[in-house]
Amino acid sequence: MIAIDDDFDQGLLRKAFGCFPSGVTAFCGLLDGVAEGMAASSFTSVSLEPALVSVCVANTSTTWPKLAGLTRLGLSVLAGDHAPVARALSAKTGNRFDGVDWTATESGAVFVHGATLWLECAPFKRIEAGDHEIVVLQIVALAMYPDVAPMVFHRSNFHELAPTA
Repeated sequence: MIAIDDDFDQGLLRKAFGCFPSGVTAFCGLLDGVAEGMAASSFTSVSLEPALVSVCVANTSTTWPKLAGLTRLGLSVLAGDHAPVARALSAKTGNRFDGVDWTATESGAVFVHGATLWLECAPFKRIEAGDHEIVVLQIVALAMYPDVAPMVFHRSNFHELAPTA
């Protein structure tokens, strides 16, 4: 156990945030006919009416500026066996979609095959928040696959949930 302390640095804070498991999403769209995207574990539901979700994106992201101007984005909640996909979409260099099985809608939202949930979203609001931007998205369409177990990000590693009985 680590004692409660008000003297902490970013490394300790990152470790503390890692104590909370989260899902992993692919946040993607088509830019001039080419798939662009990133992995994000800071995804959450926001509102039922209107239907809103959010993703937090680091201000240092080089991918978000490319996606920010798109009218439609695809958000895929990755499945337990998508660790290679999450790593590819988190890469700093190279083609992030090499080896990723994906599809795009006519409106340009990009989705990862085998995900547990697809949300086609339109940008709704952007909020500056420290070293990140909170991107609020309005859901315009969805497809869900509830029998597909999601991936969990916990303590800086990807994990599969145990199958339910």
